[in-house]
Formats: sequence, structure tokens, C-alpha cells
Amino acid sequence: MSERKVLTKYYPPDFDPSKIQRQRGPKQAGPKVITVRLMAPFSMKCTTCGEFIYKGRKFNARKEVTDEKYYAISVIRFYIRCTRCSAEITFKTDPKNMDYACEKGAKRNFEPWREAKLAEETEEETLDRLEKEEAERDVMKDLETKTLDAKTEMQIADALDEIRTRNARLERNEKSGDAAVVVDVRDQERERQEREDEEAARRAFEGAEGEKIRRLGDELMTDDMDGFYSGEMPPPRSTLQRAPRKQKDFKGILGIKKKEAVPPVPAATKIASPIVSAAPLVKKPALLVGYDDDSD
Repeated sequence: MSERKVLTKYYPPDFDPSKIQRQRGPKQAGPKVITVRLMAPFSMKCTTCGEFIYKGRKFNARKEVTDEKYYAISVIRFYIRCTRCSAEITFKTDPKNMDYACEKGAKRNFEPWREAKLAEETEEETLDRLEKEEAERDVMKDLETKTLDAKTEMQIADALDEIRTRNARLERNEKSGDAAVVVDVRDQERERQEREDEEAARRAFEGAEGEKIRRLGDELMTDDMDGFYSGEMPPPRSTLQRAPRKQKDFKGILGIKKKEAVPPVPAATKIASPIVSAAPLVKKPALLVGYDDDSD
């Protein structure tokens, strides 16, 4: 029985090692191709014979690194053959969607979950959309700014034209001797405006019947102003009057009660007393002075 791992090899008697020369073959043109073992990344249908190849079936494939790149990630292409008709099927990696894309020789089967995933907006698409919206918004903002600047410039140009026209008209009037007429018209317009203001003020201070409403200090102010204009200062007038001070009643504080005065009875209402005293009434003294116990 032969050994599994050969340690010694057979050399024929006529073996000459000097005749062995190292030879270099032609360099491979195009991308580097490597034979690898892989499984089908998705279920597919062969377009040549209609054979269905399920996901996960193993193949001896050729791996080719292409020049395409997604940012810094290289795109890799794989070549396999159909299990029924041996037609060549090609698919490559899709780093953008983290998936594989079928190129030729087969058609990928419908996968509803994949369609929903593709319908979602990726992060890159979101960034691109935001950048596009920002650019459009900036364009609209610039357009609005330019429109506003153009409108402002037109207003300034109109104002300058009006000023130039007025200056030219005044210059022509001065040359023709009509400058005095223009000044006179302006003075008359100013006087008319002042008269209208005075009339409006006079109407504002008139009452309902047409009499003039005077304030409390108008007379005093008039007299004072007369003295002021005559050169003599009028004496100061005091408008304050001293009011009598009300005395405070302190009887209520000391607890003294004041008897209420009884109103006098009219003579017609007096009733004659039936008992008439013959003795004369003696008025008692209000205060006894020098009173002794032995005396009556």
C-alpha cells in the first residue's frame, strides 16, 4: 500500500537535472482571473434553456476584479455556467445596495422584500436630494435678491430723473425771469396753508354756540403778559385761600355725654295743671356755703 504522504520520489536512471530550464509564459492580458468556489447569491432563471437555479447552489466560478469602483470599493464580476445547458452566466457585486446584480445569461427571480427595500431612500440618495434642494433654494434666493436690487435701482433712477427735470425747469425759469413768479407762488401757498391752520385751531377752541372757550388762567395770563410787555412786572398773585380750620370735638374721647336739648313746647299746646300750689316756690341755692350741723 502506497504512502499517503510521499517523502521520497522516484528518479529514473537517465534523469539529467541540467536539462531542466525555467521558462516564463506570456503574461495574461486583461484583468486578473482567479478560480474560486462560491454559492449562487440569488435564485435565477437561465435565459437559454429556462433552468431555475436556486439560491445557495455551489459553483466553480471565475472571479474577475474590474476597473469599476464605488468610492474606494472595487466591483467584482463572477462567471458561472448553467447546470443544464452549460451557458455562461455573469453577475457582479453591487456595493451601493449591498447586493449582487445579474448581468447576462440569466434573469433574477422576483423578490417582493427586495423591491420594498429598493423603494426606500438610501442615505446617499437623501444627501443628494438635500444638496439639490439646497442648491435650488439658493438659486431662488439669489433670483429674489436680484429682482429686489433691480427694483431699487429703478426707483433710484426715477428719483434722479425727477430731480434733474426739476432742476432744469428751475434753471429755465431763472433764465427767463420767471423765478420771482415761482417764489411768489410758493409764498402765497405757504400763507394760505398758515391761514387754514389758524382757522382750524380757532374752530377747535369754539363751543357749540360759537363762543370762545377760555381756560381758568386766561385772564390772569393776559394781565400778566400786558405788564410784561409794558416793562413792569406785576406783583405775584396768590390763588390760595385760607379755609377755616374745623375744631375737633374731644368730648367723645373723654367719655362725656352731652344731653340733647329738649325743644320748647308751644304756648297753644300747654295744658293747665288742675292743682294750684298756694305756697310760693323757693329756689334752692345751687351751692351751700358755710353749712353747719346745728343749724336748720
